[in-house]
Amino acid sequence: MKNSGRDIQLVVIQNEMKCSEESKCQKIDFSFRRNDRLLSLIFLSLNLSFILTSCGIRKSIKHVPDVKQYSIEIPKVNRINDSTFSFNQNYLTKNKQQLWELYIKGNPLQLGYNNGALTQSLMQKQEEIFFSKVEGFVPSKFKQNLLRGFLKWYNRKMYLNVREDYQAELYGLSQYSSDKYDFIAPKFLRSMYLHGAHDIGHAMQDLMVVGCTSLAVWNENTEDGDLLIGRNFDFYVGEDFAKNKLIEFVEPEEGIPYLSVSWPGMIGVVSGMNKEGITVTINAGKSKIPLTAKTPISLVTREILQYAKNIDEAIAIAKKRKVFVSESILVGSANDKNAVIIEVSPDNFGVYKVENTSRVFCTNHFQSDAYKNDKRNQKHIIESHSEYRYEKLQELLQENRKLNPEKMAVILQDKSGLKGEKIGYGNEKAINQLLAHHAVIFSPQKKLVWVSSNPYQLGEFVCYDLNEIFSDKRLKSGEFAKSELNIAKDPFVDSKEFRNYEEYKFASSEVNNATDDKDVMLADDFLPHYQSLNPDFWGVYYQSGKYYFNKKEYSKAKTEFEKALTKEITTIPDKENVERYLKKTLRKLR
Repeated sequence: MKNSGRDIQLVVIQNEMKCSEESKCQKIDFSFRRNDRLLSLIFLSLNLSFILTSCGIRKSIKHVPDVKQYSIEIPKVNRINDSTFSFNQNYLTKNKQQLWELYIKGNPLQLGYNNGALTQSLMQKQEEIFFSKVEGFVPSKFKQNLLRGFLKWYNRKMYLNVREDYQAELYGLSQYSSDKYDFIAPKFLRSMYLHGAHDIGHAMQDLMVVGCTSLAVWNENTEDGDLLIGRNFDFYVGEDFAKNKLIEFVEPEEGIPYLSVSWPGMIGVVSGMNKEGITVTINAGKSKIPLTAKTPISLVTREILQYAKNIDEAIAIAKKRKVFVSESILVGSANDKNAVIIEVSPDNFGVYKVENTSRVFCTNHFQSDAYKNDKRNQKHIIESHSEYRYEKLQELLQENRKLNPEKMAVILQDKSGLKGEKIGYGNEKAINQLLAHHAVIFSPQKKLVWVSSNPYQLGEFVCYDLNEIFSDKRLKSGEFAKSELNIAKDPFVDSKEFRNYEEYKFASSEVNNATDDKDVMLADDFLPHYQSLNPDFWGVYYQSGKYYFNKKEYSKAKTEFEKALTKEITTIPDKENVERYLKKTLRKLR
């Protein structure tokens, strides 16, 4: 959440996994095999650490938050039909776009109980998907035991950095978690671990693969002059994980009511807006591997939404929290009619404010003066796809000078490269990488939010009016959405190209399996067909080249690697990897 804003990203140890409908994971290994080495390093180096620090772990494992101060009514859920449930004024329903909508209110502990009781089956399903991915990636029982030990050691200080009221909420939520995974950690700790999974994912990779994109425009850059914000949350744990998108409308006992877009079991915020018109979205930055988990970034942004009314208050909240990864937080404010990027990391803090312009772009590198001499950030700008997408945003704004919500949706769904070049579907250099968990459009001054529906961010954008939802009007209408303002789905969904892309993902799995297994041979016409499904994407030629190389058909491998080098390759390391394979192939042909 790849990385974010790659955004949880399932990966404590998983670098990008793309999964089919049946959760048949393809290990798209273009340049990602280095994760195997990283995993081995973790196991070897930390095995001793677990033994040496077991005393430090014990206290965190036994920690349970003190919730005695909160009154609680155990929810008795009323099942109205298969997709609608209620308890007092708390409500869960699924709309016709297949988005789940949850409304909860109360003190921190009650919020957790209400959330857990209403979403229990959905939350347990998400947990099962998440942990089954980890289990599939680490099938060895011995390594699974080491991984559990590592998680306990790594997260040993997290509870010291999470607000007590959020711990109480997590405690209430965790009462509805599955018993199936108690062997990993007690329910409360497991809930907390999952809230740090996004952070742990791109921290452990040090290879931020996810590429979230966000932008804010106002004044001369919008049709009505109002602030308008758009974001893609490019976090992909598979089709199953993305099915149950959850839009939460939260009315806490203390603080400001807010909307958050994520998934069941999540109280943190990756994309959201409060009733005061403060918006937050997160984009991952380049991180070094920290020694211990601290405050999950999604809980920092949750705190901003719940307690900030303007940009200065948002900055003050972010500044006082200790994080353990690098992250950009794009904050928009109706009261300021402005947007800034708060850039946080374990050892630094910066705020990027634009001057003499009314637009802010955010991809996956830092822009503030605080990071001007940061070598890690500079290297990331050169080697990754972040700068490319930043330039693409500039190009799209030149073509669309005055945006409205519909035009913003078109930008978020753009699949082309610079100057309209065809770079292949699923290329991380595109604004729309065809893997987003969701896209959101905010109109803070009007308190309107548009949330995309499946597939990816291509489906209909459903509109919500926070002024109405957090008022008696919602209770009278019984509906959350302001459907007359919805934005139509991307026509690409109904195209042959999209059907080809979906088939390409399945075919990639076949190619990878045949590449890894010397006894599996593909039919002669398989690879040409595979390439025809996504002909502008460098990866199909690279994967074909690897297949031929492993089958010792070096002349064919040479042709495919050379074709890959004619395409727009995602990153410098990816290109260097193709070039290495080509050199190895040429040596075999001598």
